[in-house]
Amino acid sequence: MTRRILFRPEAEAELVEAAKWYEERGKGLGADFLRAVDVAIAAIERHPFAYRKVFGEVRRVLLRRFPYGVIYAVTDDEIVILACMHGRRDPRRWKERVKP
Repeated sequence: MTRRILFRPEAEAELVEAAKWYEERGKGLGADFLRAVDVAIAAIERHPFAYRKVFGEVRRVLLRRFPYGVIYAVTDDEIVILACMHGRRDPRRWKERVKP
């Protein structure tokens, strides 16, 4: 079953912000970050239930090379990307995005 990928606006903004930050540190590093996110999302698409639950039914996949995680929830027909957060950020920032 192929599920549609849906980004919450906050998650998309986090991706853009992080990519911009990395690009300012080194030419091409922002693109490398976005490729790492693409790889993580492709892995989620292939095996959405393979990654660790971090809050209720919300799961996280860690990026390779970058200290970020993609936080997501799976429904019958969608994979909802809730956040793309640095590993040292306060998890309360994304937990408020989870519907009770």
